[in-house]
Amino acid sequence: MNDQPARSTPPELFTWEFATDPYPAYAWLREHAPVHRTRLPSGVEAWLVTRYADARQALADQRLSKNPAHHDEPAHARGRTGIPGERKAELMTHLLNIDPPDHTRLRRLVSKAFTPRRVAEFAPRVQELTDRLIDNFVTKGEADLIHEFAFPLPIYAICDMLGVPPEDQDDFRDWAGMMIRHGGGPRGGVARSVKKMRGYLAELIHRKRQDPGDDLISGLIRASDHGEHLTENEAAAMAFILLFAGFETTVNLIGNGVYALLRNPGERARLQASLAAGERELLESGVEELLRYDGPVELATWRFATEPLAIGGERIAAGDPVLVVLAAADRDPERFAGPDTLDLARRDNQHLGYGHGIHYCLGAPLARLEGQTALATLLTRLPDLRLAVDPAELRWRGGLIMRGLRTLPVAWGPAVDPKNPDTVTPLGSDGSSEM
Repeated sequence: MNDQPARSTPPELFTWEFATDPYPAYAWLREHAPVHRTRLPSGVEAWLVTRYADARQALADQRLSKNPAHHDEPAHARGRTGIPGERKAELMTHLLNIDPPDHTRLRRLVSKAFTPRRVAEFAPRVQELTDRLIDNFVTKGEADLIHEFAFPLPIYAICDMLGVPPEDQDDFRDWAGMMIRHGGGPRGGVARSVKKMRGYLAELIHRKRQDPGDDLISGLIRASDHGEHLTENEAAAMAFILLFAGFETTVNLIGNGVYALLRNPGERARLQASLAAGERELLESGVEELLRYDGPVELATWRFATEPLAIGGERIAAGDPVLVVLAAADRDPERFAGPDTLDLARRDNQHLGYGHGIHYCLGAPLARLEGQTALATLLTRLPDLRLAVDPAELRWRGGLIMRGLRTLPVAWGPAVDPKNPDTVTPLGSDGSSEM
Protein backbone atom coordinates (compact mmCIF):
# COMPACT_ATOMS: atom_id res chain seq x y z
CA MET A 1 0.00 0.00 0.00
CA ASN A 2 2.82 2.40 0.82
CA ASP A 3 4.73 2.23 -2.48
CA GLN A 4 4.30 5.99 -2.96
CA PRO A 5 7.26 8.15 -4.07
CA ALA A 6 9.06 10.03 -1.31
CA ARG A 7 7.76 13.54 -0.65
CA SER A 8 9.26 16.49 1.18
CA THR A 9 6.07 18.38 2.10
CA PRO A 10 3.41 17.24 4.57
CA PRO A 11 0.58 15.26 2.97
CA GLU A 12 -2.91 16.72 2.81
CA LEU A 13 -5.03 15.22 5.57
CA PHE A 14 -8.78 14.59 5.91
CA THR A 15 -9.60 14.66 2.20
CA TRP A 16 -11.71 11.97 0.49
CA GLU A 17 -8.51 10.58 -1.05
CA PHE A 18 -6.93 10.46 2.39
CA ALA A 19 -9.99 8.66 3.83
CA THR A 20 -9.69 5.95 1.16
CA ASP A 21 -6.11 5.12 2.13
CA PRO A 22 -4.61 7.18 4.98
CA TYR A 23 -1.65 4.89 5.53
CA PRO A 24 0.88 6.56 3.17
CA ALA A 25 0.18 9.90 4.86
CA TYR A 26 0.58 8.35 8.29
CA ALA A 27 3.86 6.76 7.22
CA TRP A 28 5.12 10.21 6.20
CA LEU A 29 4.06 11.71 9.53
CA ARG A 30 5.69 8.90 11.52
CA GLU A 31 8.99 9.56 9.76
CA HIS A 32 9.00 13.36 9.45
CA ALA A 33 6.53 14.79 11.99
CA PRO A 34 5.56 12.06 14.47
CA VAL A 35 3.79 14.56 16.75
CA HIS A 36 2.11 16.92 14.33
CA ARG A 37 -0.08 19.97 15.01
CA THR A 38 -2.87 20.37 12.48
CA ARG A 39 -6.21 22.10 11.97
CA LEU A 40 -9.03 19.58 11.79
CA PRO A 41 -12.03 19.93 9.44
CA SER A 42 -14.07 21.16 12.43
CA GLY A 43 -11.67 24.09 12.90
CA VAL A 44 -10.17 22.66 16.10
CA GLU A 45 -6.36 22.60 16.25
CA ALA A 46 -4.93 19.42 17.73
CA TRP A 47 -1.76 17.35 18.00
CA LEU A 48 -1.63 14.03 16.13
CA VAL A 49 0.56 11.32 17.73
CA THR A 50 1.56 8.70 15.15
CA ARG A 51 4.44 6.52 16.46
CA TYR A 52 3.64 3.40 18.48
CA ALA A 53 5.91 4.16 21.47
CA ASP A 54 4.62 7.73 21.76
CA ALA A 55 1.02 6.58 21.27
CA ARG A 56 1.22 3.93 23.97
CA GLN A 57 2.78 6.44 26.37
CA ALA A 58 0.16 9.10 25.61
CA LEU A 59 -2.76 6.69 26.07
CA ALA A 60 -1.59 5.95 29.62
CA ASP A 61 -0.46 9.51 30.57
CA GLN A 62 -2.83 10.86 33.22
CA ARG A 63 -1.71 14.41 32.42
CA LEU A 64 -3.81 13.97 29.28
CA SER A 65 -7.36 14.34 30.57
CA LYS A 66 -10.49 12.93 28.97
CA ASN A 67 -12.59 15.74 30.42
CA PRO A 68 -13.45 18.39 27.76
CA ALA A 69 -13.45 21.01 30.53
CA HIS A 70 -9.64 21.02 30.22
CA HIS A 71 -9.79 22.11 26.56
CA ASP A 72 -8.45 25.66 26.15
CA GLU A 73 -10.85 26.14 23.26
CA PRO A 74 -11.30 29.29 21.18
CA ALA A 75 -14.87 30.43 20.59
CA HIS A 76 -15.00 29.08 17.04
CA ALA A 77 -14.13 25.56 18.24
CA ARG A 78 -16.47 25.42 21.25
CA GLY A 79 -18.34 22.14 21.63
CA ARG A 80 -16.70 20.49 18.61
CA THR A 81 -14.67 17.83 20.38
CA GLY A 82 -17.30 15.31 21.45
CA ILE A 83 -20.36 13.47 20.23
CA PRO A 84 -22.84 16.01 18.83
CA GLY A 85 -25.71 16.58 21.23
CA GLU A 86 -24.32 14.66 24.21
CA ARG A 87 -23.80 17.82 26.29
CA LYS A 88 -27.36 19.13 25.84
CA ALA A 89 -28.77 15.65 26.41
CA GLU A 90 -26.91 15.38 29.77
CA LEU A 91 -24.95 12.36 28.58
CA MET A 92 -21.45 13.60 29.42
CA THR A 93 -20.83 11.51 32.55
CA HIS A 94 -19.54 8.40 30.78
CA LEU A 95 -16.15 6.69 30.73
CA LEU A 96 -14.89 8.53 27.62
CA ASN A 97 -15.28 11.96 29.23
CA ILE A 98 -14.07 11.61 32.82
CA ASP A 99 -10.85 11.04 34.77
CA PRO A 100 -9.96 9.36 38.07
CA PRO A 101 -11.30 9.23 40.73
CA ASP A 102 -14.75 9.47 39.05
CA HIS A 103 -13.60 7.24 36.19
CA THR A 104 -12.28 4.64 38.65
CA ARG A 105 -15.60 4.59 40.53
CA LEU A 106 -17.80 4.39 37.42
CA ARG A 107 -15.66 1.78 35.68
CA ARG A 108 -15.65 -0.39 38.81
CA LEU A 109 -19.44 -0.16 39.05
CA VAL A 110 -20.04 -0.79 35.35
CA SER A 111 -17.59 -3.72 35.31
CA LYS A 112 -19.86 -5.48 37.80
CA ALA A 113 -22.60 -5.54 35.16
CA PHE A 114 -20.45 -6.00 32.05
CA THR A 115 -18.53 -9.13 33.00
CA PRO A 116 -16.65 -11.66 30.82
CA ARG A 117 -19.12 -14.30 32.07
CA ARG A 118 -22.07 -12.28 30.77
CA VAL A 119 -20.34 -11.89 27.38
CA ALA A 120 -19.53 -15.62 27.20
CA GLU A 121 -23.13 -16.53 28.01
CA PHE A 122 -24.24 -14.26 25.17
CA ALA A 123 -22.30 -16.23 22.50
CA PRO A 124 -25.27 -18.41 21.40
CA ARG A 125 -27.43 -15.31 20.91
CA VAL A 126 -24.74 -13.66 18.77
CA GLN A 127 -24.55 -16.83 16.65
CA GLU A 128 -28.36 -16.87 16.32
CA LEU A 129 -28.44 -13.23 15.21
CA THR A 130 -25.59 -13.82 12.76
CA ASP A 131 -27.31 -16.79 11.12
CA ARG A 132 -30.67 -15.04 10.98
CA LEU A 133 -29.21 -11.98 9.24
CA ILE A 134 -27.42 -14.18 6.68
CA ASP A 135 -30.64 -16.13 6.17
CA ASN A 136 -32.29 -12.86 5.12
CA PHE A 137 -30.04 -12.45 2.08
CA VAL A 138 -28.35 -15.80 1.46
CA THR A 139 -30.52 -16.82 -1.50
CA LYS A 140 -30.20 -13.48 -3.31
CA GLY A 141 -26.62 -14.09 -4.42
CA GLU A 142 -25.63 -10.53 -3.50
CA ALA A 143 -25.87 -8.10 -0.59
CA ASP A 144 -24.53 -4.90 0.88
CA LEU A 145 -22.68 -6.40 3.83
CA ILE A 146 -22.64 -3.11 5.76
CA HIS A 147 -26.37 -2.35 5.73
CA GLU A 148 -27.65 -5.93 5.69
CA PHE A 149 -25.18 -7.54 8.10
CA ALA A 150 -22.35 -5.58 9.75
CA PHE A 151 -24.64 -2.74 10.90
CA PRO A 152 -27.69 -4.61 12.26
CA LEU A 153 -25.73 -7.39 14.00
CA PRO A 154 -24.10 -5.28 16.77
CA ILE A 155 -27.19 -3.07 17.10
CA TYR A 156 -29.49 -6.01 17.84
CA ALA A 157 -26.82 -7.63 20.02
CA ILE A 158 -26.20 -4.61 22.24
CA CYS A 159 -29.95 -3.91 22.44
CA ASP A 160 -30.48 -7.46 23.68
CA MET A 161 -27.70 -7.07 26.24
CA LEU A 162 -29.02 -3.71 27.45
CA GLY A 163 -32.54 -5.09 27.78
CA VAL A 164 -34.22 -3.02 25.05
CA PRO A 165 -37.51 -4.81 24.20
CA PRO A 166 -37.64 -6.30 20.67
CA GLU A 167 -40.48 -3.97 19.66
CA ASP A 168 -38.25 -0.92 20.36
CA GLN A 169 -35.07 -2.16 18.68
CA ASP A 170 -35.86 -0.80 15.23
CA ASP A 171 -36.05 2.70 16.75
CA PHE A 172 -32.54 2.16 18.12
CA ARG A 173 -31.44 0.98 14.68
CA ASP A 174 -32.78 4.20 13.12
CA TRP A 175 -31.11 6.44 15.72
CA ALA A 176 -27.83 4.55 15.43
CA GLY A 177 -27.96 4.79 11.63
CA MET A 178 -28.21 8.56 11.86
CA MET A 179 -25.33 8.68 14.33
CA ILE A 180 -22.88 6.90 12.01
CA ARG A 181 -23.72 8.91 8.92
CA HIS A 182 -21.60 11.80 10.24
CA GLY A 183 -21.77 14.37 7.45
CA GLY A 184 -24.02 12.25 5.27
CA GLY A 185 -27.34 12.91 7.04
CA PRO A 186 -29.54 15.97 7.56
CA ARG A 187 -28.08 18.91 9.46
CA GLY A 188 -28.46 18.38 13.20
CA GLY A 189 -29.60 14.79 12.68
CA VAL A 190 -27.00 13.30 15.03
CA ALA A 191 -27.91 15.64 17.89
CA ARG A 192 -31.64 14.92 17.40
CA SER A 193 -30.98 11.19 17.45
CA VAL A 194 -28.92 11.54 20.64
CA LYS A 195 -31.76 13.51 22.25
CA LYS A 196 -34.34 10.87 21.28
CA MET A 197 -32.09 8.10 22.57
CA ARG A 198 -31.59 9.98 25.86
CA GLY A 199 -35.34 10.33 26.36
CA TYR A 200 -35.90 6.67 25.63
CA LEU A 201 -33.10 5.54 27.98
CA ALA A 202 -34.51 7.64 30.83
CA GLU A 203 -37.90 5.97 30.37
CA LEU A 204 -36.35 2.49 30.09
CA ILE A 205 -34.22 2.98 33.23
CA HIS A 206 -37.33 4.05 35.12
CA ARG A 207 -39.14 0.87 33.96
CA LYS A 208 -36.17 -1.33 34.89
CA ARG A 209 -36.08 0.15 38.40
CA GLN A 210 -39.70 -0.97 38.85
CA ASP A 211 -39.26 -4.33 37.10
CA PRO A 212 -35.58 -5.34 36.77
CA GLY A 213 -34.47 -8.25 34.63
CA ASP A 214 -31.29 -10.14 33.79
CA ASP A 215 -29.97 -7.48 31.41
CA LEU A 216 -27.21 -4.89 31.35
CA ILE A 217 -29.34 -1.84 32.27
CA SER A 218 -30.81 -3.72 35.24
CA GLY A 219 -27.24 -4.67 36.16
CA LEU A 220 -26.15 -1.02 35.95
CA ILE A 221 -29.02 -0.03 38.25
CA ARG A 222 -28.17 -2.77 40.76
CA ALA A 223 -24.40 -2.19 40.66
CA SER A 224 -23.09 -0.82 43.93
CA ASP A 225 -19.79 -0.54 45.72
CA HIS A 226 -19.46 0.52 49.38
CA GLY A 227 -22.95 1.96 49.25
CA GLU A 228 -22.34 3.86 45.99
CA HIS A 229 -24.75 3.53 43.08
CA LEU A 230 -24.92 4.99 39.60
CA THR A 231 -27.18 8.03 39.44
CA GLU A 232 -29.91 7.98 36.78
CA ASN A 233 -27.85 10.38 34.61
CA GLU A 234 -24.78 8.19 35.03
CA ALA A 235 -26.73 5.03 34.17
CA ALA A 236 -28.22 6.71 31.07
CA ALA A 237 -24.82 8.02 29.98
CA MET A 238 -23.23 4.60 30.47
CA ALA A 239 -25.99 2.82 28.52
CA PHE A 240 -25.63 5.44 25.79
CA ILE A 241 -21.87 5.11 25.43
CA LEU A 242 -22.02 1.30 25.56
CA LEU A 243 -24.41 1.50 22.63
CA PHE A 244 -22.59 4.25 20.75
CA ALA A 245 -19.06 2.93 21.25
CA GLY A 246 -20.16 -0.70 21.16
CA PHE A 247 -21.90 -0.81 17.82
CA GLU A 248 -19.95 1.40 15.39
CA THR A 249 -16.62 -0.20 16.28
CA THR A 250 -18.08 -3.64 15.53
CA VAL A 251 -19.72 -2.46 12.28
CA ASN A 252 -16.29 -1.32 11.13
CA LEU A 253 -14.45 -4.37 12.48
CA ILE A 254 -16.70 -6.64 10.40
CA GLY A 255 -16.77 -4.39 7.31
CA ASN A 256 -13.07 -3.53 7.26
CA GLY A 257 -12.19 -7.12 8.17
CA VAL A 258 -14.19 -8.70 5.34
CA TYR A 259 -12.81 -6.14 2.89
CA ALA A 260 -9.22 -6.86 3.99
CA LEU A 261 -9.77 -10.60 3.57
CA LEU A 262 -11.27 -10.14 0.10
CA ARG A 263 -8.23 -8.04 -0.88
CA ASN A 264 -5.86 -10.69 0.52
CA PRO A 265 -7.14 -13.99 -0.94
CA GLY A 266 -4.20 -16.03 0.32
CA GLU A 267 -4.91 -15.11 3.95
CA ARG A 268 -8.64 -15.57 3.42
CA ALA A 269 -8.08 -19.11 2.02
CA ARG A 270 -5.77 -19.87 4.94
CA LEU A 271 -8.49 -18.87 7.42
CA GLN A 272 -11.18 -20.83 5.58
CA ALA A 273 -9.03 -23.97 5.63
CA SER A 274 -8.47 -23.53 9.37
CA LEU A 275 -12.22 -23.09 10.00
CA ALA A 276 -13.02 -26.15 7.86
CA ALA A 277 -10.65 -28.16 10.06
CA GLY A 278 -12.58 -27.07 13.15
CA GLU A 279 -9.75 -24.88 14.48
CA ARG A 280 -10.17 -21.49 16.19
CA GLU A 281 -6.60 -20.35 16.83
CA LEU A 282 -6.16 -18.63 13.45
CA LEU A 283 -9.61 -17.02 13.75
CA GLU A 284 -8.70 -15.53 17.12
CA SER A 285 -5.26 -14.28 16.06
CA GLY A 286 -6.76 -13.22 12.72
CA VAL A 287 -9.30 -10.88 14.31
CA GLU A 288 -6.49 -9.28 16.32
CA GLU A 289 -4.52 -8.81 13.10
CA LEU A 290 -7.51 -7.25 11.35
CA LEU A 291 -7.83 -4.84 14.29
CA ARG A 292 -4.19 -3.87 13.78
CA TYR A 293 -4.12 -3.84 9.98
CA ASP A 294 -7.17 -1.67 9.27
CA GLY A 295 -9.02 -1.32 12.54
CA PRO A 296 -12.38 0.27 13.27
CA VAL A 297 -11.04 3.17 15.36
CA GLU A 298 -8.64 5.39 13.42
CA LEU A 299 -7.97 7.95 16.15
CA ALA A 300 -8.44 7.46 19.88
CA THR A 301 -11.02 9.74 21.46
CA TRP A 302 -10.08 13.22 22.61
CA ARG A 303 -7.50 14.01 25.28
CA PHE A 304 -6.54 17.42 26.68
CA ALA A 305 -3.25 18.41 28.32
CA THR A 306 -3.80 19.48 31.94
CA GLU A 307 -0.27 20.93 32.14
CA PRO A 308 2.63 21.57 29.77
CA LEU A 309 4.26 18.30 28.71
CA ALA A 310 6.41 16.76 25.99
CA ILE A 311 5.46 13.97 23.58
CA GLY A 312 7.98 12.75 21.01
CA GLY A 313 10.12 15.84 21.54
CA GLU A 314 7.26 18.32 20.96
CA ARG A 315 6.08 20.67 23.66
CA ILE A 316 2.33 20.40 24.28
CA ALA A 317 0.73 23.41 26.01
CA ALA A 318 -1.83 23.07 28.78
CA GLY A 319 -5.31 22.94 27.27
CA ASP A 320 -4.16 21.59 23.89
CA PRO A 321 -6.13 18.68 22.41
CA VAL A 322 -4.16 15.51 21.65
CA LEU A 323 -5.37 12.78 19.28
CA VAL A 324 -3.52 9.46 19.28
CA VAL A 325 -3.63 8.02 15.76
CA LEU A 326 -4.14 4.30 16.44
CA ALA A 327 -4.11 3.49 12.70
CA ALA A 328 -0.64 5.04 12.35
CA ALA A 329 0.78 3.51 15.54
CA ASP A 330 -0.41 0.04 14.54
CA ARG A 331 1.50 0.28 11.24
CA ASP A 332 4.75 1.47 12.89
CA PRO A 333 7.67 -0.59 11.48
CA GLU A 334 9.60 0.07 14.69
CA ARG A 335 7.04 -2.10 16.49
CA PHE A 336 5.59 -4.49 13.86
CA ALA A 337 7.55 -6.47 11.29
CA GLY A 338 6.07 -6.01 7.82
CA PRO A 339 3.37 -3.67 9.16
CA ASP A 340 1.66 -3.18 5.78
CA THR A 341 1.27 -6.95 5.29
CA LEU A 342 -1.80 -8.78 6.57
CA ASP A 343 -0.60 -11.82 8.54
CA LEU A 344 -3.47 -13.56 10.32
CA ALA A 345 -1.05 -15.72 12.30
CA ARG A 346 0.94 -12.73 13.64
CA ARG A 347 1.98 -13.58 17.17
CA ASP A 348 3.59 -10.55 18.82
CA ASN A 349 0.58 -8.35 18.16
CA GLN A 350 0.08 -5.90 21.01
CA HIS A 351 -1.94 -3.55 18.83
CA LEU A 352 -3.67 -0.46 20.19
CA GLY A 353 -6.97 -1.05 18.41
CA TYR A 354 -8.92 -1.03 21.67
CA GLY A 355 -6.70 1.50 23.41
CA HIS A 356 -4.32 1.10 26.33
CA GLY A 357 -4.27 2.02 30.00
CA ILE A 358 -7.25 2.84 32.22
CA HIS A 359 -9.43 3.72 29.21
CA TYR A 360 -8.92 0.35 27.49
CA CYS A 361 -12.22 -0.52 25.80
CA LEU A 362 -14.62 -2.10 28.28
CA GLY A 363 -16.59 -3.72 25.47
CA ALA A 364 -13.60 -5.36 23.75
CA PRO A 365 -14.65 -8.93 24.71
CA LEU A 366 -18.11 -8.43 23.16
CA ALA A 367 -16.64 -6.87 20.00
CA ARG A 368 -14.19 -9.76 19.64
CA LEU A 369 -17.00 -12.28 20.10
CA GLU A 370 -19.12 -10.56 17.44
CA GLY A 371 -16.18 -10.15 15.04
CA GLN A 372 -15.08 -13.78 15.34
CA THR A 373 -18.65 -15.10 14.99
CA ALA A 374 -19.46 -12.87 12.02
CA LEU A 375 -16.30 -13.66 10.06
CA ALA A 376 -16.33 -17.40 10.76
CA THR A 377 -20.00 -17.74 9.79
CA LEU A 378 -19.70 -15.63 6.63
CA LEU A 379 -16.64 -17.52 5.38
CA THR A 380 -18.25 -20.88 6.14
CA ARG A 381 -21.71 -20.23 4.74
CA LEU A 382 -20.54 -18.10 1.78
CA PRO A 383 -17.19 -19.71 0.89
CA ASP A 384 -16.93 -17.99 -2.51
CA LEU A 385 -17.76 -14.51 -1.23
CA ARG A 386 -16.37 -11.82 -3.54
CA LEU A 387 -16.50 -8.06 -4.08
CA ALA A 388 -19.33 -7.09 -6.42
CA VAL A 389 -17.79 -3.74 -7.43
CA ASP A 390 -14.37 -2.38 -8.31
CA PRO A 391 -12.56 -1.39 -5.06
CA ALA A 392 -12.17 2.12 -6.49
CA GLU A 393 -15.95 2.53 -6.27
CA LEU A 394 -16.05 2.00 -2.50
CA ARG A 395 -16.40 5.06 -0.26
CA TRP A 396 -15.38 5.48 3.35
CA ARG A 397 -17.53 7.33 5.86
CA GLY A 398 -16.51 10.82 6.88
CA GLY A 399 -15.71 11.52 10.50
CA LEU A 400 -12.64 11.89 12.64
CA ILE A 401 -12.52 8.99 15.09
CA MET A 402 -13.92 5.94 13.29
CA ARG A 403 -12.83 4.27 10.04
CA GLY A 404 -15.44 2.33 8.10
CA LEU A 405 -16.95 1.72 4.70
CA ARG A 406 -20.25 3.30 3.67
CA THR A 407 -21.20 0.18 1.71
CA LEU A 408 -19.63 -3.19 0.89
CA PRO A 409 -21.43 -4.82 -2.09
CA VAL A 410 -20.59 -8.52 -2.31
CA ALA A 411 -21.75 -11.53 -4.32
CA TRP A 412 -21.38 -15.31 -4.12
CA GLY A 413 -22.46 -18.54 -5.74
CA PRO A 414 -24.52 -21.37 -4.23
CA ALA A 415 -24.71 -21.01 -0.47
CA VAL A 416 -23.91 -23.75 2.03
CA ASP A 417 -26.87 -24.86 4.14
CA PRO A 418 -25.62 -24.73 7.76
CA LYS A 419 -28.03 -27.53 8.76
CA ASN A 420 -26.73 -29.84 5.99
CA PRO A 421 -23.23 -28.77 4.85
CA ASP A 422 -23.13 -31.47 2.18
CA THR A 423 -25.89 -29.80 0.19
CA VAL A 424 -26.28 -26.35 -1.32
CA THR A 425 -29.21 -24.01 -1.48
CA PRO A 426 -29.95 -23.00 -5.10
CA LEU A 427 -29.99 -19.28 -5.75
CA GLY A 428 -33.26 -17.53 -6.51
CA SER A 429 -35.51 -19.36 -4.04
CA ASP A 430 -37.46 -17.38 -1.48
CA GLY A 431 -35.39 -17.62 1.67
CA SER A 432 -36.59 -14.52 3.43
CA SER A 433 -37.05 -14.52 7.19
CA GLU A 434 -38.00 -11.91 9.76
CA MET A 435 -35.79 -10.58 12.52
